[in-house]
Amino acid sequence: MNGLGFSRRTRRSLFKFVGVFAACVALIVSCARPQTTAPTSSASAGSNRITIGTTQKAETLDPADAYTIFTGILLYNLGDRLYTYEPGTTDLVPQLATEMPTVSEDGLTYTIPLREDVTLHDGTPFNAEVMKFSIDRFMTNGGDPAFLLSDQVDSVEATGDYELTITLKYAFAAFPSLLSFWGVTPVSPEAYEIGEGNFKPDSFIGTGPYKLASLSADAVRLDVNEEYWGEKPANQGIDIQIFASPANLYNTFRTGGLDVAYQTLDPEQIASLEREADNGGWQVIEAGTTVVNYMSLNQKMEPTNDLNVRKAIAAMIDRNLMNQRVFQDQAEPLYSMLPTSFEISKPVFKEAYGDGDFDKARTFLTEAGYSESNPLSFEIWYPSASTQRGIVANTLKESIEQALPGLVTVEVNSTERATLSENIEKGAYQTVLLNWYPDFFDPDNFIQPFLSCDQGSSSALCEQGASQNNGSFYYSDRANELIKNERAEQEPQARDAIFTELQDILIEDVPYIPLWQNKDYIFAKEGVNNVDIEPTQQFLLWQISK
Repeated sequence: MNGLGFSRRTRRSLFKFVGVFAACVALIVSCARPQTTAPTSSASAGSNRITIGTTQKAETLDPADAYTIFTGILLYNLGDRLYTYEPGTTDLVPQLATEMPTVSEDGLTYTIPLREDVTLHDGTPFNAEVMKFSIDRFMTNGGDPAFLLSDQVDSVEATGDYELTITLKYAFAAFPSLLSFWGVTPVSPEAYEIGEGNFKPDSFIGTGPYKLASLSADAVRLDVNEEYWGEKPANQGIDIQIFASPANLYNTFRTGGLDVAYQTLDPEQIASLEREADNGGWQVIEAGTTVVNYMSLNQKMEPTNDLNVRKAIAAMIDRNLMNQRVFQDQAEPLYSMLPTSFEISKPVFKEAYGDGDFDKARTFLTEAGYSESNPLSFEIWYPSASTQRGIVANTLKESIEQALPGLVTVEVNSTERATLSENIEKGAYQTVLLNWYPDFFDPDNFIQPFLSCDQGSSSALCEQGASQNNGSFYYSDRANELIKNERAEQEPQARDAIFTELQDILIEDVPYIPLWQNKDYIFAKEGVNNVDIEPTQQFLLWQISK
């Protein structure tokens, strides 16, 4: 089976933004005061620089170590990748490559022709040696995302001045999509070094449409790269102000201090800005996301080791109630681990278990031997920093106990996220509320990290691998074989058919219950144009104009 570093990846991806959600939901709009820091002076009236406000932090801009969505957005605009997505679509196209790769018959060797007209920010010419250096550094330096390539790639060679050849350890049809990951971007060999732990968090020298002008704890400034080989930015630069709280971001945007507000406002603030948009003079841009929120069910612990109990819990989940009470309809009910961004996503849980179908839940519980004289009791755990997940858990508890009095009792518990992350793979929790931020845009990245297992058996369940790290301990020879097949399959329709079968396995075995899919919101002043979130969740800053 595959060798992806799930323990590293799962802990990182599950909790990338838990702290953000906690801050968002806990704040109240009416008691907040605007942040006193003024926008950068260069973004004054009449300037074509764009001012953006956010609460996200730029922890590092070293592509070999950056592994949060916000730093990914910055790197996406500061650098280029071998492959990217046609704006407004999910169509993968060459960027620093000139064509899609030539793939060997065994699916292991990718030959990639490169552009010859690219120069890095420091004047270094881009070529195959620079790309090889950058990929080797990404894998070798040992940053958080290093495993994405190091566990896949056997070797990288410059087989010509402008030809790169990458050999994989095993066939992986989604490899070109993985090469669109923000960290797989060329950096200057004159400014960076290869060596474990050797990072440059406060600078970036690459090939993209912007150069990093300055980076501090409360601001990021991007200047236009006048020597850029591709489409020039539609603005004179980007000034990003980092706010201490959503309330300060909300008030500064509302009073005209920003062109754009993005990530992260709480539901009440979003609803308020939506209501006031017509009179306030701003635009509301709403987009779906690829963030999957789900419940993991532990098959090694009673009572969730019983399939009928897992099916009963699936039938008890009322996603529409959660969306209304918790998210003010600012989320989308999710019925598969594959988000609706993919055409092959099927609402399998809606078809099999419905939403809050308590009659169906009662039937499953009866089959499992539960009754009012022998009630079911189970726990829902969540990271204590996430107020949002706490509200979700208590909403589920209230609706289930009200609909099935005397038959089901739900206990809600929380612990700090590091403890939760460590104990999930030890099997300490019956059910846990988690989320998943994908590393690259491909169905594999929403199925393989949940259903695959490197070591285990049907009786012992997963002892090492993805499903252990996700807390379900799911093991299925059939799922493992299907995942292996989809990874090797180069024909899209055949691969889609495998994903359809894998989604059916989810409702047959119920190792996880998909709950909701986040929506993304951007607010922009009237007169600020081309502000959009891409279907792949990227934010193309160079398109914005005013």
